[in-house]
Amino acid sequence: MVEQIRKNFSSDNVVPACPAVMSALAAANADAAPAYGGDAWTARLSAVVADIFDHPVTLFPVATGTAANALALATIAPPYGAILCDDSAHIVQSECGAPDFFTGGARLVGIPSQDGRMAPDALSYMLDRLPADDAHNPLPTALSLTQATEWGTVYTPARIAELAARARGRDMAVHMDGARLANAIVHLGCSPAEATWKAGIDVLSLGLTKNGAMAAELVVFFNPAHAGHVARRRKRAGHDWSKQRFLSAQILACFEDDLWLNNARHANAMAKRLAGGLFRYPGARLLYETEANEIFVVLPDRAVAHLRMAGFAFHDWHTPHGVDGTVIRLVTSYYTRIADVDALLETLSEI
Repeated sequence: MVEQIRKNFSSDNVVPACPAVMSALAAANADAAPAYGGDAWTARLSAVVADIFDHPVTLFPVATGTAANALALATIAPPYGAILCDDSAHIVQSECGAPDFFTGGARLVGIPSQDGRMAPDALSYMLDRLPADDAHNPLPTALSLTQATEWGTVYTPARIAELAARARGRDMAVHMDGARLANAIVHLGCSPAEATWKAGIDVLSLGLTKNGAMAAELVVFFNPAHAGHVARRRKRAGHDWSKQRFLSAQILACFEDDLWLNNARHANAMAKRLAGGLFRYPGARLLYETEANEIFVVLPDRAVAHLRMAGFAFHDWHTPHGVDGTVIRLVTSYYTRIADVDALLETLSEI
């Protein structure tokens, strides 16, 4: 029997939870355990995360990336504040105003970029337009950076450090939306510490759901002064799980034997293979270098239709004015196999 090709490249959210996570959930389900974080799994979590990042941490498990981002930002942005971010950021484009709601009205200020990576001079330009002594405008209190970016590109630690330094010059705190942080770390070849707090990050939304977990994210504070009343914020927002062991068990499983990095390494390798094959297709044009596990490619309309007719799933993306063809997004994951990538490329070559 010919093994069925997995044809869904629409997102890394569509794949199953990885076996190690499912085993951890089964183990956590074997008996009763204290509720609301009083369990043995949650008790281990802070020490494990502190060891991974080589820094003391205050952390809060939640089930969704939107909750992680919104709760993190609510601790560093007051209702009269401004949260500066790239204009492609997930918090602006895909979270239905959750940061605005959780902060009680803080304004998200998008800054245009060429490839999802904010330029330091663009940040300074926006800060100049929002002077601290002008009560007619929101006060910039937070900078949010997405790593990897929404365009599949990756900030270097040096770029993050420069952006963080300019934000610090205005007494702003720095947040990282790390939904695909593991993909960025393996691309950079740096440590988790170098990718985060050593570069100036104060609070991290660490994503694991896209990387093999069922539903598990972490709000990680490297600066405990910012942690404030997060426990109460989380409770009030309805994200304080009574059976928190099922969140913590997933997270611990992802960190065991560097599973989170190994899963990301495989996803990135599959994206590189796919991008390399697309580059050889005469009608394809890659919009950005593939640095994580997302590929944005312009294809002729007939090629897009042919892939869909063959059963492949992916997202149409915003096609810039004047571009001949359609921009599609292809996403790989720990679950993607070489055979899956090669099948898509072979289907494309049939045209």
